[in-house]
Amino acid sequence: MAHAEGVRVAEFPVSIEAAREARAQSMLIVAGAPNVLRGGSQSGNVAVTELLAEGLVDILTSDYVPRSMLDCAFLLANRPEFDTDLPSAIRMMTSVPARVCGLDDRGEILPGLRADLIRVHLADNIPVIRSVWRQGRLVN
Repeated sequence: MAHAEGVRVAEFPVSIEAAREARAQSMLIVAGAPNVLRGGSQSGNVAVTELLAEGLVDILTSDYVPRSMLDCAFLLANRPEFDTDLPSAIRMMTSVPARVCGLDDRGEILPGLRADLIRVHLADNIPVIRSVWRQGRLVN
């Protein structure tokens, strides 16, 4: 029904069937990074790892644990069952959502774009943000 109304993004599908239907309708699927890190939904919905295993996630986000996106990217890149690398995992949190939202001035490292960047160091396999640039200017 939402697709018929022009909706092109499925946010946090609650079941694998809902995600499959969204994909069948060519909708982009948004899922939560905290769900991945926690190993499942806090409310009993589908585990995002199950969606990822079927290729049913385009965007990873977080509405309550922002750093979970960075942790999730490194986790996905280090677990062979997800068949992804770090750049692909990072794109799910940067360029894909930017493109979907029409933010053509960000989301990638290219000349002329905003240059919002972070420098990350791995400490005992935990990503730690060391520096932040906003519009090309160091802010920390």
